[in-house]
Amino acid sequence: MKKITTMLLVLLGFSGFAQHYKYAPSSENPFGLPNPNAPKEITDYKEMIGKCNCKSLARIDQNTWADTVAMTWEFRYIMDGMAVQDITNKEDGAHSGSIRQYNADSAKWYVHYYATSGAPSKLPVWEGNRTDDKIILYKDQNAPNGTPGYYRITFFNISNKGFDWLGEWVDKKETFSHPIWKIFCKRGK
Repeated sequence: MKKITTMLLVLLGFSGFAQHYKYAPSSENPFGLPNPNAPKEITDYKEMIGKCNCKSLARIDQNTWADTVAMTWEFRYIMDGMAVQDITNKEDGAHSGSIRQYNADSAKWYVHYYATSGAPSKLPVWEGNRTDDKIILYKDQNAPNGTPGYYRITFFNISNKGFDWLGEWVDKKETFSHPIWKIFCKRGK
């Protein structure tokens, strides 16, 4: 009887603990909800929250694109609705994701990227903002020839039906662009 009582107290404690996080993903809201105490920018990704079926197209080299890879891309609110997480699952077995946090002090999104291709000692970070119907993020990155520039990520054509994504190298003045990776996403049924 003592074990049953202890087990019930533990389970009740966990259920009370879980109810404290009302904006986290749940059975009622599987992708979570934006926390009203978060900066208003928490909804910058609102059209992408949920799951999309996508086609990924990446460069093999300077002139050649690899075959298209099917993938899913899922976005959800995490940390009790104070941040956004995304997860990709690709048909070729390469998976990745990001934790997206908005910093009100710098007025920027900071996106920490991780992938199955390796576990770096520090996660690469992109930073940027949403302007109108685009989210543009930057990370300092030199071109293979040493030219200073950025790896620029752009989400565009954003709607409740899906979005498109472009990863490209651009020079510091953004007058030259070299696309590296393209993704086209449509809302899952």
